[in-house]
Amino acid sequence: MKSKRPLILLTLLFVIFSSLSLPTLAKDTAYSSAVAVDVLIGSDDITGLRLAYRPHSYELRDVPYFDSLDIYWEVSVNFWEYGENNEHETNVVIALSPVVGKTFYYINDKYPLKWEFGIGVSLVNDTRFAGKDIGSHYQFEDRLGLSMDFGENLEQNVSVRYMHYSNGGLNTKNPGVDFLNFSYAFTF
Repeated sequence: MKSKRPLILLTLLFVIFSSLSLPTLAKDTAYSSAVAVDVLIGSDDITGLRLAYRPHSYELRDVPYFDSLDIYWEVSVNFWEYGENNEHETNVVIALSPVVGKTFYYINDKYPLKWEFGIGVSLVNDTRFAGKDIGSHYQFEDRLGLSMDFGENLEQNVSVRYMHYSNGGLNTKNPGVDFLNFSYAFTF
């Protein structure tokens, strides 16, 4: 029988970080919270769904070389699936990631196009998944992507990202899992 400890830790982390209210810094502008739904298309025929919550987003101003940066923390729960419909494996992952973005272009002088980057931590329920041993319940969640805000008040966002999960060499088994991620987020 598999240990329930990683799932309990995943749930506890999710509850703690989803309830955080992060304070603003002196020169920052705070924005509203957001929720996101992502579709994951992964290596080794892994697919998935990712549900995310962003407690607060900030614009950090007067940043040397960048002028301003968008920063948010994201808590997510991921459901990975591998195999055929009647014989498949499912894995649950909870992650916490700080994400930094920078607007580099405006579409129609209104809709910001941004790059984003983040390295976070995640807790994976099952270390044996999709025919491989990923080595550890503890993984890093890396992302690199492009996003665009749209809507009447720029309250909606779509993103395309490359996401990588690995234990960063903390274990001798570290094959990693890669995903192409398509995301829709709504700010409230």
